[in-house]
Amino acid sequence: MSSLEQKITDKITADGPINFETFMEMALYSPGLGYYTRDSAQIGRAGDFYTSPHLHRIFGAMIGRQMEEMWDSIGRPECFHVVEMGAGMGYLAKDMLEYLKGKDLFPHLRYTIVELNPSVRERQRQLLSDFADTTGWRSQLNELETFCGCLISNELLDAFPVRLVEVDRELTEIFVSHDQENGFREVKKPCSKEVRDYFHEFGIELPEGYKTEVNLRMRNWLDEAAGRLSEGFILTIDYGYPAWDYYSEDRSRGTLLCYYRHQVNEDPFRNIGEQDLTAHINFSALKAWGEGLGLKTLGFGSQGTYLVSLGIDEVITGFYGENPDPFEIAKIKGLIFPQGMGESHRVMVQHKGKGEIKLRGFDLRNQVKKL
Repeated sequence: MSSLEQKITDKITADGPINFETFMEMALYSPGLGYYTRDSAQIGRAGDFYTSPHLHRIFGAMIGRQMEEMWDSIGRPECFHVVEMGAGMGYLAKDMLEYLKGKDLFPHLRYTIVELNPSVRERQRQLLSDFADTTGWRSQLNELETFCGCLISNELLDAFPVRLVEVDRELTEIFVSHDQENGFREVKKPCSKEVRDYFHEFGIELPEGYKTEVNLRMRNWLDEAAGRLSEGFILTIDYGYPAWDYYSEDRSRGTLLCYYRHQVNEDPFRNIGEQDLTAHINFSALKAWGEGLGLKTLGFGSQGTYLVSLGIDEVITGFYGENPDPFEIAKIKGLIFPQGMGESHRVMVQHKGKGEIKLRGFDLRNQVKKL
């Protein structure tokens, strides 16, 4: 039994079965032991999964282009902060700053990465050493003072610990127990009021046998993010669906998945601390909770359509001229096409401030009304 497994077992022994949210939090974020907090944490081709910035540097350039438009839309403030949470190895930041270097926004830009893991933070510093005057780090979002600018998360919210529920004659919540014979195992308990309230809020009724997740941590994060943002935007890129699609009959076993060495499995009780655990997010909840905090949802849609609408063809020409390398184009297609990340990943932008703002990335197909 690993040190992390022993730590979880000791908690269960002391407190009784723990809800799945607590188990997932310990598996991912226990200091020095969890998947994201261990010294050996790797994201990318050397790790268990890779994200859009690992696929091609043009992704960071496109987000940089979005930052330019946002800065311009709120009157080009003297200081425009970009705060990135869940920055991985730092490739999005590097590619964005490389693209913006020499452009009007760059002298007004301050880039802050919120990173819990000291080892990952040091690797990010090394990667971004050319931009030492522009970048800074914090361990937690609550360490930031209020700022004007944009908070970016790319595949962050899907890694928030979730509640697991299952309908067994009534709505029950999955807890985690442990014994010598069976190891870690699921046990069902009566559902908490906050989870029941969640399904009531979004008008969701689940049929017998249905198993799924509830991400309540997202609400607390959004509350904290909105509180730190004096004016500007929250840009969220992640796996997810509107509520009506998330809890459709087609997803009766939920969306929780485990990633270990680029292989997918559905068993969270193996490779504990060495595999990633993720669940898709409910974008309807992100919109509704954001509106309750004074955030207006400007746009929602697929990553592929967003990048095309934002003008990725223009950036490709700027990078490679009229005759780009077919190998580079093949990688870029992975960001856009449905069989790549173009449809699986969704983009949402929320705004805090006055005035009507329209962003180019949602000109082709803004699906906010589907939320």
